Amino acid sequence: MARRVETFVADTGRDTGKTFRITEMPASRAEAWATRLLLALGKSGIEVPEGVFAMGMAGVAAVGIRSLGQLPWEVAQPLMNEMMECIEIQPDVRHPQVHRRLVEEDIEEVATRLKLRDEVIHCHTGFSIAAFISNLRSLHLAEAEAAAERVVGTGPATETSQSASDA
Repeated sequence: MARRVETFVADTGRDTGKTFRITEMPASRAEAWATRLLLALGKSGIEVPEGVFAMGMAGVAAVGIRSLGQLPWEVAQPLMNEMMECIEIQPDVRHPQVHRRLVEEDIEEVATRLKLRDEVIHCHTGFSIAAFISNLRSLHLAEAEAAAERVVGTGPATETSQSASDA
């Protein structure tokens, strides 16, 4: 079976309309990259939140990628550069079979680079870091709202207690 290949069309500023091709790393290279990331996090004292492993590869990848920003630059840079090696540009959309390695001038917007990194993770794991983080925020918000309802006395537990006392 062939490695996954995805296409991404930029929609930001000067990069709007540019087409990029993202190719999954071979398994051995992806494993080495993930291992280097996890080892770097541990060496830097960055804790992995409890329960993240229950979320599978999606959780581990989300924590790892979010934590890249907490690593010293000299540790994070090679990992970030290696992500970009998965990306090529299709200079002419009429000829999708023609693609080449990126050169500095191919990407003009920082936002495009960030979106492309998310697409690299999606290509390897089948999920989007941005969507995963958004879902985590929603989950935490729902948990916080439920806790606030219990404290204030408007939650379901309070209503049950009031119904019992009314009887």
